[in-house]
Amino acid sequence: MKRIIPGIIITIMIVSCNSIRDDYLTKIYSGQYDAVGVPTGYINSKGDTIIPIGKYYYCYSDTIRNFGIVMEKGGRIIGIDKTDNELFDIFKYDNGPDYVSDGLFRIMKNGKIGYADMNGKIIIKPQFDCAYPFKNGLAKVSKKCITEKKGEYSIWKSNDWFYINKKGRAIKK
Repeated sequence: MKRIIPGIIITIMIVSCNSIRDDYLTKIYSGQYDAVGVPTGYINSKGDTIIPIGKYYYCYSDTIRNFGIVMEKGGRIIGIDKTDNELFDIFKYDNGPDYVSDGLFRIMKNGKIGYADMNGKIIIKPQFDCAYPFKNGLAKVSKKCITEKKGEYSIWKSNDWFYINKKGRAIKK
């Protein structure tokens, strides 16, 4: 009996580790290299195609554990989970998805901006007309803002800027 219990424990640990390891998707692509416009997709650790090559115009995420970032053929950038469910639109910045800053990045819904974390969890629901990335735990936002075009760039203008913390609460700075 003393020999059986350690064997059972070791077996449970091996099965648990394997199930964790198998719980992700890996990017695949057609052609010799991966680039925007080269058809990409995702397979699981067993080699099964989960997201077929060509469904998305480009797949930004090399590996999807909780969520990944992809671009549709029309240029829309979205977050998806590993079963290909759409989670949210991702704020476009510098011709691609928003950068992660202070552990969060900007997302969009109905023209409003919010924030999500690297696990694909919405941390602050989209509610701002304009919202800058987080820096040192704070983000500058406005619910009354206009976007003004300046050549190929845009700038945000508002008389009602304020700062929020990572819980979405207004903070006096």
